[in-house]
Amino acid sequence: MDRTLTPAPLTAADFAPFGDVLALRDAPDKTINDGFCGRHHDLGRLDFGSGRAGISLFDARPRSLPYRFDLLERHPEGSQAFVPMHRTPWLVIVAPDEAGRPGMPQAFIAQGQGINLHRGTWHGVLTPLEDGLFAVVDRIGAGANLEEYRLDTAWTVVAT
Repeated sequence: MDRTLTPAPLTAADFAPFGDVLALRDAPDKTINDGFCGRHHDLGRLDFGSGRAGISLFDARPRSLPYRFDLLERHPEGSQAFVPMHRTPWLVIVAPDEAGRPGMPQAFIAQGQGINLHRGTWHGVLTPLEDGLFAVVDRIGAGANLEEYRLDTAWTVVAT
């Protein structure tokens, strides 16, 4: 029997234990490009143990709610940022670490927002609900930077 989660809207305060929300602020930090561009500066902290930052494009197939999952992963050597190249909703699943294993998962709906997962944060796989094109900024380097954990009992994220 699956356990269920109802996703909450993605907010910086609720997501803070897991990472940074990448979204426009109420006002830009400064205006650049001869007044035609607002810069919302330094929205996420990149953190790599070794290696370098790389930018990749992920083109994921959309999923739908209810969404069943039993796999979480984390990256111990670096943060990982997901920046949607669209404004359609997508599902973000995260969990606290409990003695090297994922704890109680939480689900969020992001729309017009990206995320930067802190180094070592347990998270679900990329789960777009419509468009699946994302720019991803993460660690490129030698050594293992992926840990996967298969849950004993699956969770299902249901629509609100």
